[in-house]
Amino acid sequence: MRARSADREARFASFVTFKITLAYDGTAFVGWQRQAAGASIQGLLEQALARFDQGEVIVFGAGRTDAGVHALGQVASFSLRRATDGPSLVRCLNASLPDTVRVLAADIVADRFHARFSARRKTYRYRLWNADVLSPFERPYVWHVHRPLDRDAMAAAATLIEGRHDFAAFRAAGGKTLSTEREVFSSRLVAGLVPLIVYEISGSGFLRCMVRNVVGTLVEIGRGRRPIEWMSEVLAGGDRRQAGPTAPARGLVLVSVEYDAGWLAPGR
Repeated sequence: MRARSADREARFASFVTFKITLAYDGTAFVGWQRQAAGASIQGLLEQALARFDQGEVIVFGAGRTDAGVHALGQVASFSLRRATDGPSLVRCLNASLPDTVRVLAADIVADRFHARFSARRKTYRYRLWNADVLSPFERPYVWHVHRPLDRDAMAAAATLIEGRHDFAAFRAAGGKTLSTEREVFSSRLVAGLVPLIVYEISGSGFLRCMVRNVVGTLVEIGRGRRPIEWMSEVLAGGDRRQAGPTAPARGLVLVSVEYDAGWLAPGR
């Protein structure tokens, strides 16, 4: 019994934790999280890593992007038994993954690192195409809004959700998150060539569909259906039914996830 226990401890002591950064076109996927049916980013990574490590590997993502949502800088973490380095792991994973999913970097980090719980800041970007005609090359990556939008009104409303608030009004219906309080560091419209409107939001974390629900509310204001101050009223009311519609997933991109620099020191 002691020998088996010692062998088990030795095996787990040899684990090395990796942090990877990846980009993907979410069009054809059911989202980040592994599902009973359909291809997910998490599932593809776990399959590729299981072949590499010759055993089950559980992958944790920084953000559980929904079906159709894209990523430029998603982050994931996992532990491997097999000895390898970052560049070798990048090459191995990209050789196994579809072209629509690319691992950009891999680093060895401290054993306590967790892609989701160690994150300090996440940034999302949403793209709207505001014109009568939509370029076919933009179609998978924007929400096409035909009627003119008041950019100035949308920009003013966007800033009203900055700070620490209860974002229950922007949570997906039926969400079971215990706390709906989050801190938004920045919420703004960024430079975009007409007819493109780009909204960017950074925060400590986000509720499911929170960004898409904020965008849907901004569009109602941009269409002139609601005043700028309505954004504050919706936020204070905490009622999802009072906010705007959920914007389509295809316009949303997870841009980046930021961590304290110290995690890159293995600390073993």
